[in-house]
This record gives sequence, structure tokens and C-alpha cells, in this order.
Amino acid sequence: MKLGTKLTLFNTISKLVIVVLFVLLLPTLIKDINQSYTDNWLRKQRDKVLKIVKGPGINNYIQNGEAYGSYNALLKEEYVGLDIDSLNENIDTIKNEKRLVEGDTIQYRILSETFKVNKKSYLLEIGKSVDTIDETAAPLQSIAFEILLGMILLTILADQIYSTYVLRPLGLIIKTKLIGHKFPNHTPYKKVRTTTSDFEYLDISIHKMIQTIESAFQKEREFISNASHELMTPISILQSKIENMFEREDIVDDVKVRLLEMQKILNRLKSITKTLLLISQIENEQFLKEDKISVEALIHEVNDEISIRLQEKNITCEIVIPHEWNLTRVNKFLLFNLFFNLINNAIKYNKEGGQINISGVAENKLFVIEITDTGIGISPEQLPRIFNRFKKFSQSLQQDSFGLGLPIVKSIADFHQIKIDVISELGTGSTFRLTFPAGIIE
Repeated sequence: MKLGTKLTLFNTISKLVIVVLFVLLLPTLIKDINQSYTDNWLRKQRDKVLKIVKGPGINNYIQNGEAYGSYNALLKEEYVGLDIDSLNENIDTIKNEKRLVEGDTIQYRILSETFKVNKKSYLLEIGKSVDTIDETAAPLQSIAFEILLGMILLTILADQIYSTYVLRPLGLIIKTKLIGHKFPNHTPYKKVRTTTSDFEYLDISIHKMIQTIESAFQKEREFISNASHELMTPISILQSKIENMFEREDIVDDVKVRLLEMQKILNRLKSITKTLLLISQIENEQFLKEDKISVEALIHEVNDEISIRLQEKNITCEIVIPHEWNLTRVNKFLLFNLFFNLINNAIKYNKEGGQINISGVAENKLFVIEITDTGIGISPEQLPRIFNRFKKFSQSLQQDSFGLGLPIVKSIADFHQIKIDVISELGTGSTFRLTFPAGIIE
């Protein structure tokens, strides 16, 4: 999962937790808000009533010692009461109490306060029905939830946009500096523009690391190339001297046998040196890709050159390649070596009287060539390492194998951007599947 997706997922989950907590606490919050609002309203009504009774005179409301009361006659939602404070208590409270109004017991939120006018103490009560207070709770909860949900969605969208903006330099670093990076890399270094210091440090660190790896690879390739060149001269001199010694008449048969063994060893060393030099040249991209060839003709050319080996082991080779397939912008010499090594391995590790099938099919606008044999197969433990240099199959009885055939195949395939997949079963055979990039076959 990408970092940006993880951040968005975390932000979404955290906000959902906030929503759940808010929904759970919302009834209590609304109740407190309603109560606070009602208490403030009662206090404002108290101030109005006190201003009225202290102005014109309280005697206009309390006459002959009888209490004054006023309420909504129909719904009885609110009421105001004035009476003489016979107990001379100092009261200033707001609480829920029940009152009997015209035979109905109603729960009110009541403000009770004592005050004095002309040295007489009076009691003022202002009430508001609790039911009318609770009626506003549900609409307020709905409105609050809708507003919260809208804000959560907006913040999630804002988080996504901001995360994408902040993480964009990281994506560029991964895309341009890591994914598909090849050696040697001839493109100049381009600094990723970012205001995040961590990403700047990461970009510079990756660049330095790639420079170090590039330098190490280059030194290795130069060493292989130089060593291969340097070794060819003494090998050729030794071969020439051994051939000259065969012409001498005083060489006994026992010495000739040893000279033949030496010559065989030199031939093996020369073959290894040429192979390493070829791999070095491929990896350093010293070959041009300017050829246009027929796939069918190329494979038949390889088959003709290697046919004597097929006859020696009585192996049949069936080739089914569309004759209209043509490779463009390729190197014929290298592709010849690629198919030669794969078919040669299919013969080398095949059974006596076995079979090789070479077929070509088009899959999803890509072209695939499969080389299948009925040989000894490759064990699952060895399969991941078959393209490593000097790695030979332990079940092979071949003594003239250097473990460089498949590394050459891999180098040539990478040079042409050809994907190689290997399917093998021990004791049954192997299939090498070559998927050519779009545009290379027409």
C-alpha cells in the first residue's frame, strides 16, 4: 500500500472515530446547550419583568395580597408568577419543577428569585415547559450531525489533496531515481524540486548511492573487459607454442597426451574469456541496434547451425513461428547468440530421443516466443539462480559447461528489453518464455 493511501486511510479512520464520539456525546451536548440557552432566556425575561413591576408599581399586579400569574392559556408552555414572599427567604435558583396548571401537572424549567419593592419582599417565578425545550433537541442534533459530516468530508478531501501535494516529490524520486534504473546510466542528475528537507536529503542520498554503485559497476566492467583483452594475447601465444611443439619429432606420445590436455584447457579458458568480453560489451552497450530481421529465418538459421547436435542425440525440433514476424531495431549477432544458447541448452540438458518445440504467439498486443524441451528440468531451489554467472546445474553431467550461457541470454534480453520467464519441472523439462516489447516486432 502506498504511503499516500495509508495517510488518507489513517485520516479517514481517525475522523470516523471523532464522528462516532461526537454522535455519542451529541445528546448530552445538545441538552446542555438547550438548558444554557433556556436559562439565559429566563434571566432576560426576569430582567424585563423586574423593570416592569418596579416602574409602574408592583401594586398593579398584586392587589389585596393575591398572587399574580400569567401563562399561555392554550399550550401552557410559559408562565410568569408574582407573589408576596411570606417566608422572607433569599432565593435565586433555576431548576426543573412540576406545577399544577388547570388540573394538568406540567414539568417546567423555573427561575425563582426574591426581590424587594418598598421594603416588602416578593417572589418572582418565570417558567418554560421542559417539553418545548426538548423539542429542539432532535432538529439541533440532525443539523449538527449534517454539518459535522460535511466538514469531515471536506477535511478528508483537503487531506488527500495536501498529502498528494506533499508526497509528490517522493513519488518523483521513486519514479525517476529507483524504478527501472539501469546501469550504466547516461542521463544527467536532476534535482527533485521540493520544500521538504527530508525529501531533499533522500534525493541527494539516493543520487550519491547510485553514483557509488555506478562507479563499482563501471570498475567491474572495465576490469572484465581489460582482463579479457589482456588474457587473449597470452592464451593465443601458448596455443601457438603448443601447436609448434606437436611438429617436433622428438616429442614422445606421453608428452603429446599432456599437450593435448593443456590445449583443451587453453581452449576452455579462451572460450570463457571471449564470453566474459561479450557480456562486458553488451552491458556497456557497445553494440548497435540497427538490424531488421525475420524471426522465423533467424531461428531456422540457428537450427541449421546446431542441427548436427540434434542428430547426435536423436532430438526432434519443431518450429512454429509466424513467417510475417520481423524484428526491427535489433542486433542480429546478439539475438543469434540468444537463441543459439537457449536451443543449445535445450539440447544439452535434453534426453536421448527427446523433443524441442519453438513456438510464437501474440498475447495482448505483445509477441511471445516459447522454447520448450523434454529435458532433465530445473529444481525449484536452482531456478532463481540460473542467470547467475558461473552457476551450473548440479544435475548436469556436462563437463564443458562454464555456467555462462544463460547469463549471456539475460544480458542480451535486457539489452533488447525482452522479458524472460522460466517454467520448469524436475525430470519433465523446461520452457523459456521470451516476451518482446511493443514495437520491436512488426
